[in-house]
Amino acid sequence: QVQLVESGGGSVQAGGSLRLSCAASGTISSINYMGWYRQAPGKQRELVGFITSGGTTHYADSVKGRFTISRDNAKNTGNLQMNSLKPEDTAVYSCFGHIDSTLYWGQGTQVTVSS
Repeated sequence: QVQLVESGGGSVQAGGSLRLSCAASGTISSINYMGWYRQAPGKQRELVGFITSGGTTHYADSVKGRFTISRDNAKNTGNLQMNSLKPEDTAVYSCFGHIDSTLYWGQGTQVTVSS
């Protein structure tokens, strides 16, 4: 059974940095893409970005230039490096992975940015 386990997150002051990781475990043949959504209280879920198997990345305009998604194919892990964090980045971040034609989700992790 495939699982995605997230780590990282927490609280930081504005301007700070945090790193999220998303590790896929189980019997895996291929991971097509991995990425993150986020959802703040009272707001719609927003796609933060994703990375394809070939390393192509896509980011929301709101995080471009501040967030970087990378992946370690050997470890079936994706990483979200968040720099220059703003209070409006506060949300629950959930990773997702398209693995062997099935979409899986991580458990979600809280990121809180204080001003």
